[in-house]
Amino acid sequence: MSLEVSQLNKLYGTQKALDNVSFSAAPGRILGFLGPNGAGKSTTMKIITGYLQADSGEVKILGENALQNPKNISSKIGYLPEHNPLYLDLYVREFLEFSGGLYGMKSAQVRERVNELVKKTGLNSEQHKKIGQLSKGFRQRVGLARSLIHDPQVVILDEPTTGLDPNQLVEIRILISEIAAEKTLIFSTHIMQEVEAICQDVVIINKGKILAASPLADLKAGSGKTELILVTEEEMELEWFEKLGKVRFGGKGKRELVIETTDPIETRKVLMQLVAERSLNLNSLNQSKKNLETLFREITNA
Repeated sequence: MSLEVSQLNKLYGTQKALDNVSFSAAPGRILGFLGPNGAGKSTTMKIITGYLQADSGEVKILGENALQNPKNISSKIGYLPEHNPLYLDLYVREFLEFSGGLYGMKSAQVRERVNELVKKTGLNSEQHKKIGQLSKGFRQRVGLARSLIHDPQVVILDEPTTGLDPNQLVEIRILISEIAAEKTLIFSTHIMQEVEAICQDVVIINKGKILAASPLADLKAGSGKTELILVTEEEMELEWFEKLGKVRFGGKGKRELVIETTDPIETRKVLMQLVAERSLNLNSLNQSKKNLETLFREITNA
């Protein structure tokens, strides 16, 4: 594993921000780091990157103890914070060359690397503009290029898609996937669709504790549950369907019923009997595996 976090603890006064946090990330895969606001995501990432000290625990980057040797590790990590810090009065190339110099890179090496990243991140048309003139999407690209300037082996991105329009989202997803092919990449977000679109592994944290850490496919398969989604012309009452087990209303209010089941065939039979008994006009009855958003709500609300 390129990144191993073990028994990480952090206190703010009497509040325990991190409570024995442990997980790992492998090269060539994207790890989605999920949690509600205030769950401990940013604290964890700041400790990994050396911006913050832990009270106890261990972080290993490529086998080296990052907490004991933060200066040695800094060149191996690329970090894009949530509030993408950029110098708006600098030109794109100027900013990237300046950033490379901070890592002690030689001028020729910096120019070569900037040329490579400008092409890779799609900044060709914007490279001679001031950063303050760029759209949110292009600023995110500059931030990504900045985090990669020193060719780190581990890349940590904190909410990199926040505020992007649908076209920009697709472009950034593609870019992140390309980066991850050669790196160990941690993608922190609260947008479940983004995780399902590009991540292979998932870690879920809440109130400073790790609640799940596994491949995304295993997390979904492990739930072993299916949802039946019933839509009718008339409004329904949950009590009509209580014998089915766990039921709730969906996005269409009382006209859409969501039934959670481990035996969809038998549940479908009973459901149709209840629909007939209530003389309901059926619009649709669909079946779907639980998505990540549903699993996330269940895990973090448990």
